[in-house]
Amino acid sequence: MSRIVTFCTGLVLAQLISVTEAMAADRVTGQPFATRSAIMAPHAMAATSHPLATQIALDTMRKGGNAVDAAIAANAALGLMEPTGNGIGGDLFAIVWDADSGQLYGLNASGRSPRSLTREWFVEQGYQSIPPYGPLPVSVPGTVDGWFELHGRFGRLPMKELLGPTIDYARNGHPVHETIQHYWARSVPRLSKYPGFAKQMTIDGRAPKVGEMWKNPNLANTLERIANEGRDVFYKGDMARVIGEFMQANGGFLGYEDMAAHSSDWVEPVSVSYRGYDVWELPPNGQGIAALQILNILELHDVASMGFGSADYIHLFLEAKKLVFEDRARFYADPDYMDVSVDRLLSKEYAAERNRLIDLTRAAREFPHGDPAALREGDTIYLTTADADGNMVSLIQSNYRGMGSGMTPPGLGFVLQDRGELFSLEEGHPNAFAPGKRPFHTIIPAFITRDGKPWISFGLMGGAMQPQGHAQIVTNLVDFGMGLQEAGDAPRIHHRGSSEPTGEAMSDGGTVNLETGFEYAVIRELMGRGHRVEFARGPYGGYQAIMKHADHGIYVGASESRKDGHAAGY
Repeated sequence: MSRIVTFCTGLVLAQLISVTEAMAADRVTGQPFATRSAIMAPHAMAATSHPLATQIALDTMRKGGNAVDAAIAANAALGLMEPTGNGIGGDLFAIVWDADSGQLYGLNASGRSPRSLTREWFVEQGYQSIPPYGPLPVSVPGTVDGWFELHGRFGRLPMKELLGPTIDYARNGHPVHETIQHYWARSVPRLSKYPGFAKQMTIDGRAPKVGEMWKNPNLANTLERIANEGRDVFYKGDMARVIGEFMQANGGFLGYEDMAAHSSDWVEPVSVSYRGYDVWELPPNGQGIAALQILNILELHDVASMGFGSADYIHLFLEAKKLVFEDRARFYADPDYMDVSVDRLLSKEYAAERNRLIDLTRAAREFPHGDPAALREGDTIYLTTADADGNMVSLIQSNYRGMGSGMTPPGLGFVLQDRGELFSLEEGHPNAFAPGKRPFHTIIPAFITRDGKPWISFGLMGGAMQPQGHAQIVTNLVDFGMGLQEAGDAPRIHHRGSSEPTGEAMSDGGTVNLETGFEYAVIRELMGRGHRVEFARGPYGGYQAIMKHADHGIYVGASESRKDGHAAGY
């Protein structure tokens, strides 16, 4: 108890400081926690986690490109400018609203495990879990193929024009932003021991300083070849051979054949109705349906009357999250290996069954999974774009654990991802490691429609925070009537349990992190209900969003105040 009180004392102190700062600089409109007004523009909008990437997206649309072109161009820029969260060594997921057809399209551009590696090998070598760094968690990078799938179906401008701005910045340099530098500096000591990382991703063995110009000529050359020669140079040409030979020479299993066999999948987005709004996610192997399951449970309660930031609302949210994450730990996996129906998990009847387990007066120490996550340090990027024709893109891309595995193939300028860590080694588990299989994935884009028309494209980064954050954004908008920027700026709830995608069940109730801004009386009430509340710095995710204003026909944009992001339009 003394440790909890100590954490809470620090939290209260931080809240007092925050209140003092807010009183010194009150805004004349909006909620007291709002950092700024939302951005509005009549023709096009982009919201990314880096100001220069947002400008590239807007420039792309001004040149005649559409929202998909802009998203690809911005994502390429973020791989250079924010390598602490993404890059072409990682995976990609996207939801596209196509104005011509009036439909949503989903793309799963995640890679698979090496075909020469088995679960039995890990067991024989004495592994209890897959290591987080180095050669063993590396899976096929899916991002480049994802770009070409999106471009081939919806793109307008040549790929040379889309990758050109990033190639220029990679050769001539760009200044490193503050939050990105913070995570870069934390990654260098951990990853420099892996081959290629220090040589290609540091300046003389250190992270770039804030404002220092960062150049990556190797990445410039890689992107230029991809732009000129197409996706096959990456998956079936010289680059694939370099990656395969590098991995084989350094204790890895990913090979040229794994690269050559890769393909992305177009998938049907799935949704639930939340008080008349249709909230869309992608089906597994991602965790998007966890947000939908949480919303199904919250819909059974009068959340609006509880009030934002109340003990009743936070308690309900935490218990709903715990319930859903037990299912997440037990059932979510590559859809070819799942043994339960997504339709069943998302049904209102199932939500009602699970809801009956919630005690509104007391925190549960554990829940069983239904019958039908520890905090991960790291980062992801999310971006969204919208064009003058009404097309909108919700795109998320990541290496996992920030800068990925540390394995940096010679001469290519990027780090390979470590998504394979998320496989289970438990025999018979749906997410158990198997050759050529997609791992459970944390990155999830989201979309909301209303009456069959696009309303909001949004995402919230941050590992297991993502479905928790998605649900909170929706309730902020729908139940608490917040604006688009307010919904992202509002203080967030983060629950950290032991429920992992590997199947480990929560047995101690987990830990609650409450961002600065919640009242001490609420924290005390939550502790009285049995929640373990601890202060934490930074696990609350990053948010971008674009809204299509139904009444005025304009776009409204919002960007994360906790990161270096930027929303802008014209």
